[in-house]
This record gives sequence, structure tokens and C-alpha cells, in this order.
Amino acid sequence: MSSTNEQTEVDIVKDIISSTAGQETENRENIPSQIIIVGTAHVSEKSVREVISTIEREKPDIVAVELCKARYDSLKGNVENTDIPVKDLLREGKVYFYIVHMLLAHVQKKFADEMGIQPGAEMISAMDAAEENGARILLIDRNVQVTLQRFWSKMGFVEKLKMLGGLIAAVLGIGGTKDIDMDTITNQDIVSMLVEEFRETSPNAVKVLIDERDAYMARNLLRAASGGGKKIVAVVGAGHRAGIQKYIENPDTLPKIEYATEAPKKRFSIMKVFGFVIVGIALATFALLILSGVPLETMMLAFAWWFVINGVLSAAGAILARGHPYSVITAFSVAWLTSLNPMMAAGWFAGLTEAKYRNPTTDDFKGMVDIESTEDMMKNNLFRVIMVAALANLGSMIGTFLGVYVMLEVTGINPQEIIQSGINAGLTAIGMG
Repeated sequence: MSSTNEQTEVDIVKDIISSTAGQETENRENIPSQIIIVGTAHVSEKSVREVISTIEREKPDIVAVELCKARYDSLKGNVENTDIPVKDLLREGKVYFYIVHMLLAHVQKKFADEMGIQPGAEMISAMDAAEENGARILLIDRNVQVTLQRFWSKMGFVEKLKMLGGLIAAVLGIGGTKDIDMDTITNQDIVSMLVEEFRETSPNAVKVLIDERDAYMARNLLRAASGGGKKIVAVVGAGHRAGIQKYIENPDTLPKIEYATEAPKKRFSIMKVFGFVIVGIALATFALLILSGVPLETMMLAFAWWFVINGVLSAAGAILARGHPYSVITAFSVAWLTSLNPMMAAGWFAGLTEAKYRNPTTDDFKGMVDIESTEDMMKNNLFRVIMVAALANLGSMIGTFLGVYVMLEVTGINPQEIIQSGINAGLTAIGMG
């Protein structure tokens, strides 16, 4: 086995030699398969040249690329301009997930633009070189949607806040960045350093983005190499090279990856707990109003304040996102009710209304990475829908807390006194008072 900083060559000895007709085929199958792993930087012109020269020199049977079918179609321009199922996006609570997706793509494109190269250029070059040399193209990566959904689900609340802050800072150009020479970024020492730094700040993110995919891609490479007599050039990000090589050299250490090939099941997150707490506070306040025996007129006044405060703040969020007038009206109308139900959100309804009039398509989704200014944001229909939903939800959440406070002030109720009275009444009823 030979290795350099730029690529690693691994010989695979097949487990079983199939008996086939023909001496030529049998001789070929007795030759161990060969896998050459080329580690690249996704925004490096040097990596593009390295990929092309390796394929032209090695003349492989198969060129494996770190792509799934969806990313392959996107790079090849095979994605049709169709309507986006916004209803599913909002109903399944993916609004914030898509915001993160957009920020990640935007940061990568911004970096690539600064380097004067197209994002994914090394993968495109690998596929073009494969076609020119008569090699078969093999897609070895996990579905990008599964990866991103697992990535978002596995991260803790603090990790998400750190990542969002870092992405927003990167988009806005805030904060310092490390100067890294792109000609040496594929050096294994530098790659290991960067991966370990990432692992320290976001261990769960590294597990999904790197570790799980290392195993997934290594398994696909081993499967492709089975039978012997094949030469494979695998083009992957430099951060995956060491992990894939380790699994190829020691296939018995490959973990079971069935769990990592599907989107994660919904779990009870801290945000859901927070939502139930908010609703609990609101319902408890209404219960206190009833138990306190305040006049009906005061009750109606308190409810009016609840309706107006929730509605105005949720509508204000939709207005800040420059939502359609009907979206603003929708947010105002439903906020009072959705604040009392943790399974509903004013932003869902406002976002669906916005989508009805904006009709976002896949072109809008692809165009989100090109957003550079507020004007670009407002021209993108999908971005407008997402921001209407997110800000209407934020306004409604603030309105819930403010509404509870105002209701208690208007009615003059002291929650502590009501709760103490209830406890005393309960103790008296069971003969302990």
C-alpha cells in the first residue's frame, strides 16, 4: 500500500472468487481490486486538477464520487422547476431546518466565490473525466436530506445556537477567520486538526456529517470492489479520507448503518418542552381568572387583551417579513388560539397563506444560496414564506408571555394568593387544614 498527502491507494482482497465461464474473466477476478482515494477541498482549484490528473493517469473502471442522487441531479442541472410542498415543510416543523440549510449553502458558495471556483467543481470534473475515459460513475454518499435532518435532530440546543450564530456571522462577514492556505488544506495533518476542532465544538454534528458518512461511503466502495479485478478512484472531501481508509483496511470494524440511512424519528425536544410550558402558563392564567371569581366584564376585558396582544405581535412578525396582507390578517386572527395549543403555530397558517400567493418553486430554493442583499431576499418567494412563518411564530411566542402579564395586571389578580387559597381549600377538603 502506498500513500501521499493528496491520495491514498488501498488494495482490497476479495472474500470469494466467483466461478465464471471463460479463462479471461476468471484471471481478472483473481486480481485484487484497487481503490484510490483522492481527498479534496470542495473549493480548491488545485483539487480539481488533482482529480482530473489522477483519473487520466489511473484509467479506472469506476469513478466513485461523494454525491447522492439528489446532489448529482443538482450539479448536473437535472432538477425540474416544480412547486415546493410548502404545506409539508410548515406542518412538519422544518422551517428552522431549512433556514440552516440555506445558511450552510450560502456560506459554502460565498467561500467558493472568494476562491473563484464553482461549488462542487471537483465532483463535476471527476464525472466529466470519468465519461471521457469510459469509466462508470458511482454515487456513494448518503441522501443529503437524510444527512441534514439527522444533523439537525442530533444536535443539542446549545450546539444549534452556536452553529446558527457562527453561520449568521459568516454570512454577514462578522468576526475573524483563520487564514488557511488552500494549496495545503488537503494535507492530512491540517484536515485532522480542523476535524478535531469541529468535534470539540459540535460532537454530534461531526458524528452525522463525518463519521456516519465515512462508514456509509466505505461500505459502498467495498461493495463495488467485491469480485476483484476492479480499479476504483474515489473522490471525497479531505475530511472523509482517513475515516474511509480505516474502514476499507479493516472492514470488520464497519458499524451497522441501517439506523443511519433513514431520517430520524421525531423526539421530545427542549423546544417542545418550552412550547408546552408557554401553553401551561397561559392556561393556568385563565384558570386563575375563573377561580378568582372576577366579574364577567373583567374576564372579557382580559380575553380582549390576550387576543389583541397575541394577534398584533404575530402580525407584526409577518409585516417585518414583508408578508402578503392576507398573511398578516391570518397571523392576527389565529395567534390567540395557537398560543393555547402546543401542536399548532400561528406561523404555519401565515406561511401557508403566504405560499398560496407566492407559489415558491425549486428555482426559488436553488436561488436562496445566491441571496446577497435584502432586495434579493424579498425577491425569493421561498425565503419570504419561511420568514413569514418564522417571524409570525416569534411574535406569537412573545405575545403569549406579554399577554399573560397584561391579563394579570388588568384583573388585579395575585397568582400567589390564588394558588395558596387553592392549596388551603384542598387541605381543608381532605381534613388536613
